[in-house]
Amino acid sequence: MTTPARRTRAGTTVDALYRTLRERIVTGAYSPGQRMSQEQLAAELDVSRTPLREALQRLEADSLVVAHANRGMYVAPLVNSETEQSYALRLLVEPPTVGAIIDSLRETDIEDMRTHLEAMRQHRAHSRRFQEAHQRFHDVVLDRYPSNFADLTRMLHTTIYRHQRVYLSHARTPDDFIESDQYFLDAISRRNAASARRIMEFHLIDAALGLVLDADPDHCFDSLLVAMRGREIVIEHDEQGHIERPAPIYWIDSDPVLPDFTTSNLALLAPPARSS
Repeated sequence: MTTPARRTRAGTTVDALYRTLRERIVTGAYSPGQRMSQEQLAAELDVSRTPLREALQRLEADSLVVAHANRGMYVAPLVNSETEQSYALRLLVEPPTVGAIIDSLRETDIEDMRTHLEAMRQHRAHSRRFQEAHQRFHDVVLDRYPSNFADLTRMLHTTIYRHQRVYLSHARTPDDFIESDQYFLDAISRRNAASARRIMEFHLIDAALGLVLDADPDHCFDSLLVAMRGREIVIEHDEQGHIERPAPIYWIDSDPVLPDFTTSNLALLAPPARSS
């Protein structure tokens, strides 16, 4: 019988090794902090050390493994602040990108998004399948980004996805995601760029709070708050950056392009009236 190691060995290249190891790290098969012994991995995967070393160097460039002097390589730890930073960068990059490319989306793209959204509904009780359907839903739009934007976003997704596999546990998260993604799809179907931008902003902030605070309820936010100020978004927090859920949030621009809804993480408010 062919063993898993032998299946890995057949036709093994640096790319194949990289994909195999990356998948195991991202899905948690190799846990944070685990030592990546080249000797053990070479025996496990039945490969030579040279392509393995190159694959590990690529994983290090992706920040999925870290090298310690005289100690070897280890699976990178899960750091809450890095997840926050990933969401902050996505908040600055993705919403305006979506608004700019919305007219390039085809009707078949929209139909694919409907299919993936329905899969999210069907798998709301199965964390991994739900996450995969949610990723495919947003990948439809991501595939239309300029290539350098898409590469950056996928790298950020990887950091976030690792955390989701460990910490996505908040009871209302699936329904919150489904509701906001339905609003997002409706805006795209109408080719309403302003609404799609704002719904994605809301969705990213909502997801960031859910994941970061599930991991550490006492987390002090920093980079996300900076990104929100850059987007003219106001959220209630204390001087240290603590946020209590559901956090009141509003957009300084009062155009009514965001649906009126509340999640377990956010409570949407109207902006305060401006004095004349």
